[in-house]
Amino acid sequence: MQIIFESRDADGSQMRELSVERVRFALRRLSALVPRAKVQFSDVNGPRGGVDKRCQVELNSDTAGTVVIASLASDWRTALDRSLRRATRVLTRSLQRNQKPVRGRTARLAIENKQTFD
Repeated sequence: MQIIFESRDADGSQMRELSVERVRFALRRLSALVPRAKVQFSDVNGPRGGVDKRCQVELNSDTAGTVVIASLASDWRTALDRSLRRATRVLTRSLQRNQKPVRGRTARLAIENKQTFD
């Protein structure tokens, strides 16, 4: 999996190693389905402070398309964790939606076949 890191803030660039590690950990089960992930950090208010650390996570998947999630928090780590949590949840939900319900359909066919032979 290719992980692209971008930061428009000097403090955010110090989070490079941690963010790559967190993305790999969060997507460890989905890594075969997500060939590329992009993490962007930006400071919305600048030096004024407050809840202004923005993290945007973009996951590109061949089967589910592109998932883009952004979150704001008072520190970089919290913003990253919130974005990753939401992005993996949305990606998992969309992948489940795309799968066909094999179990239910097979069970119905078995019941129909059994009724025709009885």
